[in-house]
Amino acid sequence: MHKRGWLVALTLLVVTAAHAPAASAVDTGAERYRKPVKQIGSARVAVGAATFPLYVSADWSKPLPDITRAVLVLHGVLRNADDYFRSALDAQAAAGEAGKTTLMIAPQFLTQADVDAFNLPENMLRWTITGWEGGNPAIAPGPVSSFETLDAILAKLGDRTLFPNLKQVVVFGHSGGGQVVQRYAIAANGDQMLTGEGIGVRYVIANPSSYAYFSKDRPEPAIAASCHGYNRWKFGMDDRPPYLAAPTPAALEQAYVARRVIYLLGTLDTNPNHPALDKSCMAEAEGPYRYARGHAYVAVMKARDNGTPNHSEWDVPGVGHEGGKMLTSPCGLTAVFDIPGCAAAH
Repeated sequence: MHKRGWLVALTLLVVTAAHAPAASAVDTGAERYRKPVKQIGSARVAVGAATFPLYVSADWSKPLPDITRAVLVLHGVLRNADDYFRSALDAQAAAGEAGKTTLMIAPQFLTQADVDAFNLPENMLRWTITGWEGGNPAIAPGPVSSFETLDAILAKLGDRTLFPNLKQVVVFGHSGGGQVVQRYAIAANGDQMLTGEGIGVRYVIANPSSYAYFSKDRPEPAIAASCHGYNRWKFGMDDRPPYLAAPTPAALEQAYVARRVIYLLGTLDTNPNHPALDKSCMAEAEGPYRYARGHAYVAVMKARDNGTPNHSEWDVPGVGHEGGKMLTSPCGLTAVFDIPGCAAAH
């Protein structure tokens, strides 16, 4: 591939997306993960000297005074941000009037196969197949954490010359995207500037395969006991990547508990053999399937010393591992757009 020099660029914004926004079953074989994506996000954002692709629902290079809310939708391991952006636009339409003043954004984490297939510039960020899910450094063009790209997006949203009336930012993720959001809500550096500007930040975590624990206790202790490295990041606090290596686990937990977090759990996401379910012993130590893992994690966090006064747990009745349905469900619309209708919200 032709090598191009580093470019200098802009800054960013985000939305986190469903692992399979419109489908109940997805071919998630490892070979499919390795294949190049079919489409690359048309927008670009600079992260230092590197570049990052994404989709945005409006031209954010000029002031957008009508925008009061921004929703970040993160894709899953297939990296098909185009599908998740379509789901984001469907949710925006379902939100009615609230959607008209909302900016929808779907970032896209690429691999080397994607960069090669589209002959992208050498300064385009790329990660290992799943490294971006936990904030690991990029493999090229430099060791940029995937979380730094989210920081850059939030930084752009905090630019009052572009978004003078922005009041709320929502970071939403389903499945693999939900894993990103849960870990980023622990580690995030980028939301402090927004809250300093009086902009609320909310994290919506829908049906991820696993969660990062702050203690070494697990819902399935027998599995944990026989699982080497079960407490390593992204499942626990050991061996954290550079982005969040400096703070103590206690400090990270304090920050996480202080943030506004909503867990959305599909009541039918109960298949212990779902093809996209993480079946590693690290994940199995958290429970047999996503619905159980989510409730177990919430219960553990509630029982910890500080509790979780800013966290909510909402069941989404009749929905399985379907990102689009989670996002456009009554509880999804309440979590993302503050539209009443979620029976679990009170």
